[in-house]
Amino acid sequence: MPTAARSTKAPRTAHDGFIVVAALWLLAALAALAVTASQYIAQSATALSLSDDALQSELLAMAGLEMAAYRLSAPAGPRRPTHGSFRFSLARSEVEVEFLSEASRINLNMAPKAMIAGLFAALGTPASLAERYADRVVGWRSPRKSAGPDEEDALYSAVGYPPRRSPFNSSDELWLVLGLPPALVERALPFVTVYSEMEDVNVLDAPPEVIAALPGVTPLLLDAFLTRRDSTPVDPQFLLGMLGERRVGATLNSGSAYRVRVRVTTAGRQQKISEAAVLVSGFGDQNAYRVMSWRDIDPGTGHPAHPAVAR
Repeated sequence: MPTAARSTKAPRTAHDGFIVVAALWLLAALAALAVTASQYIAQSATALSLSDDALQSELLAMAGLEMAAYRLSAPAGPRRPTHGSFRFSLARSEVEVEFLSEASRINLNMAPKAMIAGLFAALGTPASLAERYADRVVGWRSPRKSAGPDEEDALYSAVGYPPRRSPFNSSDELWLVLGLPPALVERALPFVTVYSEMEDVNVLDAPPEVIAALPGVTPLLLDAFLTRRDSTPVDPQFLLGMLGERRVGATLNSGSAYRVRVRVTTAGRQQKISEAAVLVSGFGDQNAYRVMSWRDIDPGTGHPAHPAVAR
């Protein structure tokens, strides 16, 4: 009988099985690495996209600010507008711009004590306390009267820092003025400025709280003034006359400082709101404007997302 042919194939060993397992593990590791790499690339692309959107929104906000500044610096008549707004579309985004004279706010560095106390009273502070708080504001901004012991310095010695003894650099410094309740500071900040370069306030655009702070303005006069101001057509000179012959602290001038708010809405409906205080130059000047401060506004709350940054 023919004999069976012998197999020439070598038998499998444990070493061969180890190689197969190692190869499978290597393939699995490579597959995991590929997945990780793809996720990283996708996340990087998303991050770059978000970064591009943020950069685009920032540039559009600056474009809105520049357009407002150039409008205000152009010769448009004997007096600059005290307020205004416009909008435009660019890069698949909508940009809305509003500007308002900074003179519609009370200047912490130039307003008399009576006007500052009047604002605190208009915000609900009792008259006696309003006077005391106004003293602290004036004390913060005023230089020493003598080289000897000073009452204002003595008051601040307990809190570990001295009063500035010079003009406010920012309205946010109100938080540092000794004795002012935090709730009062928070309510007062929307009505004060350090940029207007004016002692008076523009009554055409000033909010009711600022009008109420003017010396001699009673609640009855305030109501009559606001009713007349809201009617059309508005006669600026008549409005000014309603505040009396002396008209202490009231003006129709807009000054050169403006607050500009820019709202950018992207194609994806993402919103960015920026607010700047700018000093507008005269027509023909090399620089049309100077940015005094810049901050972002939280679109959800309408409040500043961070303190104003001086430029």
